[in-house]
Amino acid sequence: MSVKIDETLTVECETGNYHTFCPISCVSWLYQKIEDSFFLVVGTKTCGYFLQNALGVMIFAEPRYAMAELEEGDISAQLNDYEGLKKLCIRIRKDRDPSVIIWIGTCTTEIIKMDLEGMAPKLEWEIGIPILVARANGLDYAFTQGEDTVLAAMAHRCPEPKFSVRERKETSQNFLTFHSRKKEELVEYANHPSLVLFGSLPSNVASQLNLELKRQSIKVSGWLPAQKYTDLPSLGDGVYVCGVHPFLSRTATTLIRREKCQLIGAPFPIGPDGTRAWIEKICPVFGVEPQGLEEREEQIWEGLKDYLDLVHGKSVFFMGDNLLEVSLARFLIRCGMIVHEIGIPYMDKRYQAAELSLLQDTCIKMCVPIPRIVEKPDNSNQIRRIRE
Repeated sequence: MSVKIDETLTVECETGNYHTFCPISCVSWLYQKIEDSFFLVVGTKTCGYFLQNALGVMIFAEPRYAMAELEEGDISAQLNDYEGLKKLCIRIRKDRDPSVIIWIGTCTTEIIKMDLEGMAPKLEWEIGIPILVARANGLDYAFTQGEDTVLAAMAHRCPEPKFSVRERKETSQNFLTFHSRKKEELVEYANHPSLVLFGSLPSNVASQLNLELKRQSIKVSGWLPAQKYTDLPSLGDGVYVCGVHPFLSRTATTLIRREKCQLIGAPFPIGPDGTRAWIEKICPVFGVEPQGLEEREEQIWEGLKDYLDLVHGKSVFFMGDNLLEVSLARFLIRCGMIVHEIGIPYMDKRYQAAELSLLQDTCIKMCVPIPRIVEKPDNSNQIRRIRE
């Protein structure tokens, strides 16, 4: 089957299996990002071996994650899994005192229909610590989608805004614009509704995006996830949200449907071209005219000139692994490369609509053919196409 985006950009769909890392590996960056969290992966010895080898963290480093290992009795439903998880969570609370415990459900919990969502609220009430449940099994999710399920679960725990939309409009007339001094430069924030960005990034990268928006007089109210679970941003009617990763479609849907937020459909800030387009989509929503973006983008491209010379004219074929493929392909085409095919495990075409449009515009600008996009590609067919 194929879905027509427009006259020249077509997304095809094959029936291949996911050839990708296990999504429980999201623990490796999320436990470091959310500093007061603890991740408990519920699965078998195989999951434990994967985590131990993939993350490569020594036990004396005391990482904030652990493995709840299912035995044969658990899998055959002969043991009381609730009591076992309760003992583990009480021990975690005593030893680590986290602000939140996040249960990561694996393939095994999915196959044996383990009711993690049913046990979590009861246990949360008993031990007095929030417990979130995120499904990250490799049967349903690709590598990066583990983060998507965690953030979607976390969105339900975000506080509601203090003001309603009507109250915000009434009170905004009485507030002066907020000023911030840095290096003796005066920056004015526009008087606009709350903006929350979602997606896990290193703190220095998140700060850079905050600064880029600040240059356009736009204030970021918060991030999902925040560095502290206790600092989750307010979400609700009248709050605008914008993603920084193309694999967060479940989170985006949750924010729109359950939290009543308004999603800003933008390309993703990957590469100078993507970052510029991302900012250009956000600014008009708040009535701000973007300033100086062309000059800043050109400066960055100029700084990359030596690397661009190395890749110019070379070709690349994406097999499909992490849902970043469309954004990466668009960036590499802008760098002067030729992309023959973009394989991607899964794509929400509405959430990535702006990115797909930017991909097409980039191909036209660089005078190269628009690559075929294949969702859920069959590796055998791909290898044949590579040889051709």
